[in-house]
Amino acid sequence: MTETRVDTRPPVPYTGDERTLLCAFLDYLRGTIEVKCAGLSDEAASRSVLPSQLTTAAGVVKHLRWVEHYWFEVVLGGRPSRVPYTREDPDADWRVEPGETISGLLADYAAQCTASRELVAGLDLDHEVVSRGDTRLSARWVLIHLIEETGRHAGHLDAVRELLDGVTGE
Repeated sequence: MTETRVDTRPPVPYTGDERTLLCAFLDYLRGTIEVKCAGLSDEAASRSVLPSQLTTAAGVVKHLRWVEHYWFEVVLGGRPSRVPYTREDPDADWRVEPGETISGLLADYAAQCTASRELVAGLDLDHEVVSRGDTRLSARWVLIHLIEETGRHAGHLDAVRELLDGVTGE
């Protein structure tokens, strides 16, 4: 029996200004992460089916939550970092800890995406910050980078999901 999934992703408009299109594409990809995880049990979401033990559905969601936090809140917003990784443990943002559930990780990701949306809404796309020493980057660059990163990890989730249970699709 094939599972019927409800596509909750917001549609991407075919026209609009640059901010509208960048934000719409990022929101569509954020929604893709949720769609790819729909119906997974905690056990399945934490099961490794690829050579990397960290690339699980739950691990991808956890990583993307911290990617959003770092690029929007820390880099663009100048807020203190709360990322779990360190030089000694650079993969902590991928590792699913005991007690973490896929529903909890998805809720954390959704909350972080809301915070990211709110932060970038108040910035001009040309707003620049200095990051990583003396590198200048703009809010536009961060949006484009998050589209790339989220899209890449949505592809990882597509492969993980197909290997877990054969569910494929958009």
